[in-house]
Amino acid sequence: MSDSNGSMPDWEKRFRAPRVSLPDWAEDAPARSLFVSNATGTYELYAWDRATGTQRQATDRANGTTDGVLSPDGEWIWWFSDKDGDEFGVWLRQPFGGGADTEAVPGLDPSYPAGLAIGRDGRTAVVGRSTDEDGTTLHVVRPGADAPAEIYRHRESAGVGDLSHDGTLIAIEHTEHGDAMHSALRVVRLDGSTVAELDDTESGEKELGLEVLGFAPVEGDTRLLVGHQRRGRWEPMVWDIASGTQTDLALDLPGDVSAEWYPDGSALLIAHEFEARGDLWRYEFGSGALTRVDTPAGTVSGATVRPDGSVEYLWSSAAEPPVVRSTTGEVVLDPPGMRAPASVPVEDVWVEGPGGRIHALVQKPAGASGPLPTVFEIHGGPTWHDSDSFAAGPAAWVDHGYAVVRVNYRGSTGYGREWTDALKHRVGLIELEDIAAVREWAVTSGLADAERLVLAGGSWGGYLTLLGIGTQPGAWAVGLAAVPVADYVTAYEDEMEALKALDRTLFGGAPDEVPDRFTASSPITYVDDVKAPVYISAGLNDPRCPIRQIDHYVDRLAARDAVHEVYRYEAGHGSLVVDERIKQVALELDFARRHLPA
Repeated sequence: MSDSNGSMPDWEKRFRAPRVSLPDWAEDAPARSLFVSNATGTYELYAWDRATGTQRQATDRANGTTDGVLSPDGEWIWWFSDKDGDEFGVWLRQPFGGGADTEAVPGLDPSYPAGLAIGRDGRTAVVGRSTDEDGTTLHVVRPGADAPAEIYRHRESAGVGDLSHDGTLIAIEHTEHGDAMHSALRVVRLDGSTVAELDDTESGEKELGLEVLGFAPVEGDTRLLVGHQRRGRWEPMVWDIASGTQTDLALDLPGDVSAEWYPDGSALLIAHEFEARGDLWRYEFGSGALTRVDTPAGTVSGATVRPDGSVEYLWSSAAEPPVVRSTTGEVVLDPPGMRAPASVPVEDVWVEGPGGRIHALVQKPAGASGPLPTVFEIHGGPTWHDSDSFAAGPAAWVDHGYAVVRVNYRGSTGYGREWTDALKHRVGLIELEDIAAVREWAVTSGLADAERLVLAGGSWGGYLTLLGIGTQPGAWAVGLAAVPVADYVTAYEDEMEALKALDRTLFGGAPDEVPDRFTASSPITYVDDVKAPVYISAGLNDPRCPIRQIDHYVDRLAARDAVHEVYRYEAGHGSLVVDERIKQVALELDFARRHLPA
């Protein structure tokens, strides 16, 4: 690789440079870790024995593998095996030191995954499944049992939250009330009998959600760490299952807050996100003291507490590539090979919009002054947000002379529950109102050239791209949509069951119940109004934005000879293969170069 690095452009190096995820570690064997890396050119799982320093590639598949879990005893790696990214498959397992993969749960047919929790013996497990026929089912797997025991079944989406330290209690997140965006909690025994319930939707405010953050990692401790939205944002509290007591931590931090346990259960590691940045804090149960954990400015995208109390975290900024650090001052895991070139810092912009102040992040070539060709890179989700973290895609546009604007529209996380939940019933159209407001700012401020504006994004961002070039046809010079929703009714028919439940929540019903809402929010409704040249990339095995509905949209473009190009590839909702990702970015860069005014 070193022979060719000199002639390789920086944007490509950022994709090819080896990366690693935050290592997971086995609770009862902390020297054994599992992480994801693209070292071979495809993202795969790696086993790491910290005691010996040995690293071993655990999976090797053409389209990559990222979904894996270590058993608490450190003896087994469980990983999810689907077919070419279709997300439909079974759990396999292999010994930590290497060996043949075997079916982890014989007797369970393939499905979409709905959570997994493994007992400390490495063999007892709670497995969540989702299928179009059954909805969600949860199963307990025990050594010596003839078959997995079904303990839960419901048509609405649900999932395994956690298994208690002693293996006797299971925390379940469910949406039996029909709101797929806001879960309730149930704690059950291994036979499925209910121990306790917690449902904030019963308070009268339907849009109050809960999430499982984890049982206390201490024998006999029945405390469950729970995320709640009772004050309009995500915060942690402690629910003691035995006594029923709920302890509200009331942390004095703005923005969204999550948490995980310190290994002895005496404190919490607080993960705090505010205005597109993330940092860490330690909360002491005894004193209630909240102490900042020293991390650089930027974004902490994952953190864990080691048995010695040190904190390992994955950090990056828009300018600096990711690295796994420790509060001991060490770099925990530094992959060999070239390091990704730095990019430019991100600038914060606040724009008044129809639903309140909109936060946008801007990058532009160093020393450049506008008006510049500008890419509006729209994030997916929609329950996600852009942050001050390293992203090779936007950096590639900056390298080619573009400004990049990323908008945390209504529907994004990190700005409170009201902001996240605002897009219901006018799906897509609300987000585009915010994007239009930021577009107006970008042009009037002198940053963006109004004649050279690109609307781009993947997944939900791809959906908003197609909807945007149809509903705002004079605003955009080029549209670039990756794995998008293009024909919403057909997408609903073909997508995985959990996403159907989400769509019913967003729209207030299924297509046959609220047809006007689906029509108003579907890109294919406006396809004949599209003026901008449009590029679409799509995975042939995508269960989230299936290929048939994209074909419908493309057929409509072709019927009137609209300028468009389509790239279909053998994968699911995106690709884990570095060469494939580089190819897709190169195609987008080339399409924009050919179709934007000079």
